[in-house]
This record gives sequence, C-alpha cells and structure tokens, in this order.
Amino acid sequence: MEGILVDANVALDIFTNDPVWFDWSEFVLTRYSATHILYINPVIYAELSVGFERIEELEESINQCGFELIPIPKEALFLAGKAFLKYRKQYKGNKLSPLPDFFIGAHATVENLQLMTRDTQRFKTYFPTVTLISPETEKVS
Repeated sequence: MEGILVDANVALDIFTNDPVWFDWSEFVLTRYSATHILYINPVIYAELSVGFERIEELEESINQCGFELIPIPKEALFLAGKAFLKYRKQYKGNKLSPLPDFFIGAHATVENLQLMTRDTQRFKTYFPTVTLISPETEKVS
C-alpha cells in the first residue's frame, strides 16, 4: 500500500474543527485512508503538539485519525539542509535553521511519498518531484 505524508495543517483542520477547511480535510483524509497509509513524521508531530495541552490527548487524536509516525531518514535531513541553503541564497533570508516545510518536503521526496497539504508553494518550489494532494488538485464533491 502506498503512503501519504499528512502535513500538520490538514490534521489540525480536523483536530480543531476548522470552520473553513474541515470539510476539505475530512474529505481527502477519508478518501485516501481507504487506499493509502497516512503518515506523519517527528516534525509534523511537533507542529501538531501546539494544539494540545497533554501528550495523551495528541496521541489519542493521532490514533483516531490512523496516522502512523515514521522517522525522517538521514538522506532527507541532508536534502532539507540543501533546500534550505538554496532558499537562503535565493531570498537572502536571515533564518539560521531550516523551516519545518524543508524537513517535510525532503522526507516526502526521499521516501517517495505523496504529500497532503494546503500550503503548496514552498513544496512546489523546493521539492518539485513530490506529488501534492491539495485544494488545487482535490475538490470536495
């Protein structure tokens, strides 16, 4: 079974019952969970944690959605650094460490995972080989 990396924004739509994005996120999660394994990685886990008071609450929500936590391989960590370097050179950025999206995009690239997200621009720019599942590609029927 193929896998999909689920970005924090999609999961948080469900966890927070987001008034704008809940329907879309529920639609794509339900649709793809029937045919794919839904993954999160440690960076996504950390991003999700800000919405919870206790780790037990986060763990319960992750389990209810059927997300599987997988590690980020070293090759993806290396690629994240290289993508961040390109970003800094292109934008003359003053950020000193890679943004979460670089770890997420590199992970999807190295593991050949599709990426479910609502925030596509940085992924399209720095990880163009990743297949994105986004509001641009998936419409709620």
